Amino acid sequence: MNKHLKTWLPSTAVLLSIAGCASLPSSAELDKLTDNIVKASFRTQGQADVDRLLKADETNRACSQADAAGKPLDEKTAKAIEEYNFKAIKWPSDGKFLGDWKQGEAIAQSGRGLTWTDPAKMANGGNCYNCHQMSLQEISFGTLGPSLYQYGKLRGVSDPNSPASKAIVEYTWGKIWNSKAYNACSNMPRAGHAGILTEGQIRHVVALLLDPNSPVNK
Repeated sequence: MNKHLKTWLPSTAVLLSIAGCASLPSSAELDKLTDNIVKASFRTQGQADVDRLLKADETNRACSQADAAGKPLDEKTAKAIEEYNFKAIKWPSDGKFLGDWKQGEAIAQSGRGLTWTDPAKMANGGNCYNCHQMSLQEISFGTLGPSLYQYGKLRGVSDPNSPASKAIVEYTWGKIWNSKAYNACSNMPRAGHAGILTEGQIRHVVALLLDPNSPVNK
């Protein structure tokens, strides 16, 4: 369930109770009410499918419920979610983690794709600058996520293809593919797991973050 709707609905339920309802609706009833509201308020157009709003896997559902309750996930549940998502990471099919950082920069800059106005076959962007600072050249960036400026340099990656850099390279790939493998309720999109970016695109973004010649590490 969409966490914002889930947060709003309990308040609505309280008002209904005050107005004379015998009891508050159950969680299942709230879920059904939410589905009905979404179906009545939105319509499928292009590739923007209403069903996409209603489908939530167990990871998103657990995090939404915790968020609605105003409490963090318990340690056991969080660890189980992270382990499940880590197993879902798909590593490079050809063993190559790095692509072209210049293509990675174009992907990071682009926020297009997945909307009803975008052709279904167009390549999606990563929209990375929406949440992160990544280079000094870009003056417009979000701060929801940490700064990634000098990401590779600060981690001592002078040669991403060296054995010494293997752990950082693999972590970077895994984090982009499925962020919830490392933080159960991360706000970062699961770019690979959710099909937002392709394997090839993720390879280019990894290069952007780790290649010493990219603007990220200058």
